[in-house]
Amino acid sequence: VQLQASGGGEVQPGGSLRLACAASGSIGTIIANAMSWYRQAPGNQRVLVARITRDGSTNYSSSAKGRFTISRDNAKNTVYLQMNSLKPDDTAVYYCNADLRSTEMDFVELNYWGKGTEVTVSS
Repeated sequence: VQLQASGGGEVQPGGSLRLACAASGSIGTIIANAMSWYRQAPGNQRVLVARITRDGSTNYSSSAKGRFTISRDNAKNTVYLQMNSLKPDDTAVYYCNADLRSTEMDFVELNYWGKGTEVTVSS
């Protein structure tokens, strides 16, 4: 079972990016509960950006509120992060995180991290 993030890149200030993170496994079924995006800027700790529960309840960090939107597709076990009005301070490696239950792990809920996708906001 793994999380695979995509969609990072370099963008100018004021631009937009959409990140995606999909949960996948080699056999059977995966059920994703809470899914989140974190970010870690150089020299800083990893911090929560946004979180979404399976039923769609969301919460955001103060820096993300009003500019970023987290969403998910339960059928695809995928979480998205639409980032608008990007600022240089948003430059970081973005990591997805999810609580997953899977056939492979006998449906015990475990917490997983993706490998991260880099976002650079620069003129």
